[in-house]
Amino acid sequence: MKVILASASPRRQALLQQIGITPLVCPADFAEGSGNASQAQEVALHNAAGKCAAVAAKMGDELPVIAADTIVVIDNVILGKPQDAAAAKAMLQRLSGRTHQVMTGVAVRYKGQQLSKVCITDVSFRQLTAEEIDAYIATGEPMDKAGAYGIQGRGAVLVEKINGCYNNVVGLPLSLLYLMMQRLGV
Repeated sequence: MKVILASASPRRQALLQQIGITPLVCPADFAEGSGNASQAQEVALHNAAGKCAAVAAKMGDELPVIAADTIVVIDNVILGKPQDAAAAKAMLQRLSGRTHQVMTGVAVRYKGQQLSKVCITDVSFRQLTAEEIDAYIATGEPMDKAGAYGIQGRGAVLVEKINGCYNNVVGLPLSLLYLMMQRLGV
C-alpha cells in the first residue's frame, strides 16, 4: 500500500514499515501550535490535522496522507523536545519516579475526507539516579524527542510500565491509524 507520511520521523517510518507500508516521505511545512496542558489534546490534534492538510494541499490526496504530533504532559505542563542538555536533564528529573501522559494526534486524509483523533498512553518512569540521567543524555538520544526520551531505544530502561498503546509512545498508534484508514476506505 502506498501512503504519504507528513513527517521525516524515522520512528514513524519504521512503524509503518512494520505493518507493511513503505511511505512516501513528505515533511509538512506547517508551524506547530502550542498551548497549556489543559489544551494538550487539542494542540496534538491541531498540529496533526494542520500537517496533514498542508501536505495534502501540496501533494494531493489521491494517496492517503498520514500526519501525527506527539506530546508529553506532566504536572499540567507540555514537555516538547529539549533545547539543550540542561533542558533534557530538567525534563528527565521531572519524569523520574512518576507517571506522565503521552498524547499523539493522528490525522489521515484521503480523497477529500479527513479524520483526526488522539491516542493517550500513561507512562510510568522508575526512580532515576542523577548518574543515570547524565549517562542517558550523553548518548544524545533525548535531544530530538518529546519529553527527552525514546521508549524504543536506550530510554526503554527508564520506563517501569505503560498503560495503553506502546506504539503511541514511539510516535504513531498503529491500531488507531489502521481503524482510521479502514473508516476512510483505504
